[in-house]
Amino acid sequence: MPRPLTIDFVSDIVCPWCVIGLKGLEEALARAGDAVTAEIRFHPFELNPAMAPEGENIVEHIGRKYGATPEQSGATRAMIRERAAALGFTMAMGDESRIYNTFDAHRLLHWAGLVGDQRALKMALFTAYFSDGKNPGDRTVLLAAAEQAGLNVADAAKVLNDGLYAEEVRAEEAAWQSRGIQSVPAIVIDQRYLISGGQPAEIFEQALRRIAAQDAA
Repeated sequence: MPRPLTIDFVSDIVCPWCVIGLKGLEEALARAGDAVTAEIRFHPFELNPAMAPEGENIVEHIGRKYGATPEQSGATRAMIRERAAALGFTMAMGDESRIYNTFDAHRLLHWAGLVGDQRALKMALFTAYFSDGKNPGDRTVLLAAAEQAGLNVADAAKVLNDGLYAEEVRAEEAAWQSRGIQSVPAIVIDQRYLISGGQPAEIFEQALRRIAAQDAA
């Protein structure tokens, strides 16, 4: 019998490695279906919690935050595009792309986890930002993503307009940081095993099979 696992996926909407990590993890779960089954739960992490609503140019942001030159930034984006494309996801980031605030997106994702399909909303937001170049902090973009995910748009608007789940998101972010999570994606399996980064499907599959075998021993 496949071993049931609970997977906590800590990530941000504007993190390209989070898309790659999620797609790689899902591919690994499909490959390792004979050994494991899994429920993926999504949790908030803000890479730039102080980001202004209008965002910041990606080249300027990466240069200021990490010291990367425009050439280095462009080369990294090209590599990320290739990794994502191999997993069936389109990254359309360019020199004019922007980094945005994602707090409202995390509030909406928290709500989706309570009432509907959190993964569908997560992917709709990833697509809106990375593939379509839209602002995931914009209310119109968020409501369109909710509709695409099959969620009730009127309820989603109430979440956004009334500031719902702000305290819950802040508390959850603090809880994961208190456990040592300082970068994303962070994939925690059964609250015991941590896998960091946008790993290839092969790495995830090896880890999943190893965990299943250890627990069966």
